[in-house]
This record gives sequence, C-alpha cells and structure tokens, in this order.
Amino acid sequence: MRFLLVLLSVLITMPLSAQTGLPPAPYADRQLENPEQEAKARDLMDELRCLKCQSQSIADSNAPMAGDMRSQVRERIAAGETPDQVRNWLVDRYGSWVTYDPPVTAVTWPLWVAPIFLFLAAVWLARGRFRKTKDKE
Repeated sequence: MRFLLVLLSVLITMPLSAQTGLPPAPYADRQLENPEQEAKARDLMDELRCLKCQSQSIADSNAPMAGDMRSQVRERIAAGETPDQVRNWLVDRYGSWVTYDPPVTAVTWPLWVAPIFLFLAAVWLARGRFRKTKDKE
C-alpha cells in the first residue's frame, strides 16, 4: 500500500517537474521598438525552423526553445547585425538544418538533385505507360 502511494505521488508530480522554472527570454514575445528592425527580425524568424517542433518556424512555435531563438534574433538585430549575420550565427550554432533553405553542400546535394531525378523517372514511366496503351489500340 505504501508503495502505491509513493508511486501515485510520483506520477502526479512528474508533470510539474517537466515545466521550466526559468523566466521567458526578454524578447521572446515582445517586439522591437524600431519597426524596421522588427520587420527584419520577423522575416528572418519565418525562415528559421524550430528545433523542438521541427515542422514550425520559430515565429509560429510556442516551444520555450523557439522563444529563446526569437529573443536571440531580436537582440542581435537590435544590436545592429544583419539578418544574414544572425542566420550564419544560428547555422554555426545549430547546423544548416535550422534553416528551411539549407545550402547545397556535399551532404545536402542529394536533397536538391533527388526531386529532378524522381520527376524524370516519373515522366519516363508515364511515357512508357501511355505508349503501351497507344500501341494496343
């Protein structure tokens, strides 16, 4: 009985330990005062992938990590860095996967070339398929 009470109390309190006790990043949900800088930051945030969500941009994600990344983007833009400098800093820190438009490198070239080969294969197969039906008539 005692074991069940301990187990139950652990199961009840586990979600509480999953929450972070840290305060949110200062610019996670607060816009920059300069509208031009905020527009640059917003455009960049739309191009960056949330590392936790993986399918959302950091602008759309509610994950704490995305909030930290939004804050870092805004802080660096406010400090005078260009969006390209901020993007390069994030790529150096997290890898090229953080962008929705990774550069063509020795590792990523198959991702860029594969759609072309798949399209050509589909055209070749469709051509062969239509040619067979045309010959039967």
